[in-house]
Amino acid sequence: MRFVWLHGFASGPTSTKAGFVKERLAEKGRILEIPDLNEPAFRDLTVTRMLEQLAKIAKKDRVVLFGSSLGGYTAATFAARHPGQVAAAVLLAPAFDLARRWEERMPEAELKQWRKDGVFAFDHYARGRKEELSIEFLEDAARYEAFPLPSAPTLVLQGTRDDVVDPGLAREFAARMNGRARLVELPDGHELTANLEKLWREMESHLGALLET
Repeated sequence: MRFVWLHGFASGPTSTKAGFVKERLAEKGRILEIPDLNEPAFRDLTVTRMLEQLAKIAKKDRVVLFGSSLGGYTAATFAARHPGQVAAAVLLAPAFDLARRWEERMPEAELKQWRKDGVFAFDHYARGRKEELSIEFLEDAARYEAFPLPSAPTLVLQGTRDDVVDPGLAREFAARMNGRARLVELPDGHELTANLEKLWREMESHLGALLET
């Protein structure tokens, strides 16, 4: 069983949540793989490239997927497309309905400039600077389902004070999953770092015997 974490947009492998979960899994003798999805270049980041990177890591092995924000959306998409391979999924503030929401949230003038120039400089939080991203990111995202529905049991952890991802998206996803998803709402923002112990307890309960096999 492989355990893989997909970080969020303009984040990286050193995220606080990923590091915390990696330590907890290590205590159980499990290795958490945290690929750098910015590589080989943030400029060319797309959902398609993230899915391809995950496929290369997972190979044919059974996997447990953790995904934060953009990584959560990508994890759900991979799980929906590989129903026999994903044993369980844990989605943290997953960025569902990615393309439409991005267009709604981005100021119209900036969106027009992005389409005109083909690239736009976004704040890259993990690298502490602005980095350019191709418009292909948005165009590629529009090719994927707004709400991919995994067959694997799925835990969704969502902050009720999230000002980046509308908490209503997690509720809509859980409703569409028809009992295959458990939604836990927490009094937290998008980062979900206010109570890491609580996050882990929910994950540990969700994964159950998968941590022992």
